[in-house]
Amino acid sequence: MYNLVKSSLFVLFFMLFSGCVATQPYAKKGYEKTFEHEDMYILSALHLEEIGDHNNSSNLFNSLYEESNKKEYLYRSLRNDLAANENERAIKRIDKIAGNKIDDFELTRIKIIALVKQNKLVKAKELATRLVEETKSVDDYLLVSEIYVKLKEYENAVKYLESAYIKDNNEKILESMAVILYVNLDRKKDAIAQLETHSRIHGCSVFICSKLIGFYSNENNIDGLLSTYLRLHKIDFNKDIAAKIVQIYGYKKDYPKMTEFLQESRSDDELLLQLYIQAKNYKKAATIANELYEEGGDIILLGQSAIFEYESSENKSDKAMQKSVIAKLQEVVEVKKEGMFLNYLGYLLIDHDINIKKGMDYIKEALKIEPDSIYYLDSLAWGYYKLGECKEASKVMKKVESMDESSNDEVLKHINTIKKCNESKKK
Repeated sequence: MYNLVKSSLFVLFFMLFSGCVATQPYAKKGYEKTFEHEDMYILSALHLEEIGDHNNSSNLFNSLYEESNKKEYLYRSLRNDLAANENERAIKRIDKIAGNKIDDFELTRIKIIALVKQNKLVKAKELATRLVEETKSVDDYLLVSEIYVKLKEYENAVKYLESAYIKDNNEKILESMAVILYVNLDRKKDAIAQLETHSRIHGCSVFICSKLIGFYSNENNIDGLLSTYLRLHKIDFNKDIAAKIVQIYGYKKDYPKMTEFLQESRSDDELLLQLYIQAKNYKKAATIANELYEEGGDIILLGQSAIFEYESSENKSDKAMQKSVIAKLQEVVEVKKEGMFLNYLGYLLIDHDINIKKGMDYIKEALKIEPDSIYYLDSLAWGYYKLGECKEASKVMKKVESMDESSNDEVLKHINTIKKCNESKKK
């Protein structure tokens, strides 16, 4: 209701001032107004256009044109006719001004649009092709191609789009061309080739890469998808994109390449840690685990970092390394009584003769959690052996020997050593 009242007031304003305008002499001087109240008329016409009263806006812009002879007012008036769906009126007005001539390119474009809106596509095509021959304008090539698409003459549509693209390597033009090739003409390879050629010459923008991903996904082209996602990740460090790349490497079972990508992108350090563990690259695993611990404070990661630090050490007798690993593991078991860390800490204290009894205490705690763990029992037996209590060590080892995992190299070594010790004691 408010807009209707405002619209009426502006029309009334127009009527009141129209008489004044007719009597005002003018002499156009450069940037000066053509007639008095011209600015007020412009504001009124623009307001009517903004609130959607295109008919009255058209009338007011037309009055501005008649008084000033400025073509921009005429074009604005005609565009408001199109917005009001007064297509026939727009065509008649243009014909009255220009007849069959196409000298005024903007008037011709407006007429073409009006014809398209009336679905007079053949007439629109004839006029549009005449226009583009004169202008060689990108916008006019696009206008012709749109008409050919509506006529379902897709080969011709592509031809005009190619002409537009040659003049302006615009990605939107390329996309339109690729979609028609892919969807309407079933020339899928050509569509992809067009996009790939553009991306190699001008770079694969987010827009073009996304379009390629859509096509490659539809074609189930895994290598094409991977190549495009890798290019896209270089310009958009998005975790979702990185996850897609990792997913594809996983599908291809290309773990070395997956590791290489994760090393460069650092998009998923937790997965990178697992890959290092799987590859037994404990030195790098120790570094990543420690970084993850410092970032998130997960005490388990500190424990893993300690174990990997020990496993990656070339000199297991290095006192400084032993001290570092033991300190970390002690910090871990103070917070989290987990069997694996208790056993590892205990075994280190026993095996390196640092504190055998303390080490056995840690292992006994681990056995309270997992009483049938072959590895914890083996560690306990080794503690007894280190204390010279071969009989006790042998008792524990008999239980170990009855278990399925007793074929473990380290366990077998301990079994044989303890057997020899026990036999020696008996003798």
